[in-house]
Amino acid sequence: MFRAIFDWIFGRRTAAPQPAPVPPSIDRLNRQAPLRAPSPLSTVATAPSSAAPTASATANEIGPTFLSREAVLNRKEKIAGYQFMLQESTRNRIRNSSRKVHQLYAEVLVTSLARAEIGKLLGPRMAFIDVPDSFLDHPCLGQLSASNTVLVLTALADAGAPELDTLLRNVRRLRAIGFRIGLPDPLSEPRFAALMPEADVVMTRAPQVDAESALLLSAQIVEYAPQATLLVRDLPGLEDFRFCFQLGGGLFQGPFISSRENWQDRNLGPNVARLAMLVGKLRTSVETDEIVELLKQDAAVAVRLLRYINSAANGLSEQVSSIDRALALLGRDKLYRWLVLLMCSSDDSGGRASAVLETALVRARMMELLGKEKSAAEREALFLTGLLSLIDIVLQVPMERAIASLAVSPAIEAAVLRGEGPHAAHLTLAQACESMDAEAIRNAAQRCNVQPEVAAAAHLEALAWALSIQQE
Repeated sequence: MFRAIFDWIFGRRTAAPQPAPVPPSIDRLNRQAPLRAPSPLSTVATAPSSAAPTASATANEIGPTFLSREAVLNRKEKIAGYQFMLQESTRNRIRNSSRKVHQLYAEVLVTSLARAEIGKLLGPRMAFIDVPDSFLDHPCLGQLSASNTVLVLTALADAGAPELDTLLRNVRRLRAIGFRIGLPDPLSEPRFAALMPEADVVMTRAPQVDAESALLLSAQIVEYAPQATLLVRDLPGLEDFRFCFQLGGGLFQGPFISSRENWQDRNLGPNVARLAMLVGKLRTSVETDEIVELLKQDAAVAVRLLRYINSAANGLSEQVSSIDRALALLGRDKLYRWLVLLMCSSDDSGGRASAVLETALVRARMMELLGKEKSAAEREALFLTGLLSLIDIVLQVPMERAIASLAVSPAIEAAVLRGEGPHAAHLTLAQACESMDAEAIRNAAQRCNVQPEVAAAAHLEALAWALSIQQE
C-alpha cells in the first residue's frame, strides 16, 4: 500500500480520467426504457417500454463510469468484495419494467464491469452482481473473471423464467467454470429452494430477519447448503450487524459500515497518539533536529520510513541510511502526509476501520484527480480533506478530537468539520458519487465546475487506485 502512496507523495500522478467507451447494450436499454428527464443523471419514473426514445436518453447517462458499489464485509469486518450496480436512477426507472428491460440492465452492468477489468482490480475480493434467473445463459458473462464473481439470482414476476431443470443446468455449468452462485433465501423466494445444494451464498435482507426466521433459515442452510455462506444485506446500524453476526451471518452489507457511534469517552490509541504528536510538531516551528530525534525514538516508524523511501518505486540514486537524510529528502510537508496515512493505518482494533479507510482513500484520490488544474499544494490539500473526512470512524474517536491532534489547515478543518470552505464542494461531490445520488452528483459537479461524467469517471479511477494499492 505505502509504495503506491509514496508515488503520490513524490508527485507521480496519473493523467486525468476520461469517460470510458459506452457498451452498445446501453442504447438498447434506453430504447426499451427511455429517460424523460431534461438533464443527465436525473432520477425519473420508468417510461413504458413501447415509448419512443427521447433526446435526453443519452448513453453516457448510464455508461460504465456510473457504476455504483457497496462494500461487503466478512466476519472479521474486512472487505470481502463489493456488490456492483448501475446508478440509482437507472435502477429506479426499470424497477417495474419487463423482463427484457431487466435483461438489458444486466447486460449493461456486466459489460461495464468487464470493460473496467473489475476482476483484475479486485484481486482476491469478490464482485457480487444481481442478475435475473433467465440471464445465466447470456454470452456476455464470459467476459467476466469467473473466479471472483458471485452471480446473485433474482426472480421476476413476468413470463420468461426458465424451467427449473434448465436453471439447474445453467447454474451447474457456471459453477464448473469458476463462478459462484448466490440465491435469495428460500423463505422469501421458495422458487429457488431446489437450487440450495448448488448455492455458494444465500442472501437475505436485514429488515426480514428476526430471531425465529434466522434460526429457521440457518437450519435450512445447514441441511441443504452446508457449503454456503449467509449474506445479510441492508444492515442499517451496528446493533443490526451484531445481531446478525450472532445468528451466524458470514457476509454483511449496508450503511452500518460507515455508521458513527458515541466515542466521547475514547482517546487515541498509544500508537496513533505517538504519531499524532509527531504530526502536530511538524506543523509548528519546532527545529528539524527535534523532529529527527522524535522519529529515532519510534523504531517502528523509523524502520518503515527508511524501507519505503529506499523502495525501488522511488527511483532514488542513493541508499538512504539515516533519518536525517530521509527527512531532508522528503521535507516536512511530505513527511506530514506520509505520517497521516500511517496514522490512519494504525491501531486497527475495530475491523471496520480498514473498510472505512478504503472509502476515505477513494474520496481522497477522486478529489485530487478533480483538482488537476489547481496547484500541487491545493491538490494535496484536497487529498488530505478526503482522507480525513472519515478519520473519526477509522480511529473511533470524536472528529473534533481527531482533527485537533493533526494541526490541519483551516480550509481542511472547515470542510471536514462543517462542510464549509474552498474544499467542501469537492468533498460533497465525492460523497455523492459514493451513494450515486443522481441529483446530488449533478448539483455538486456544477459547484465544482466539472461535468458529471468526468466526476463519475474520476470516482471509478479512484476506486481502481485504492484497490490496486491494497494489493501491494
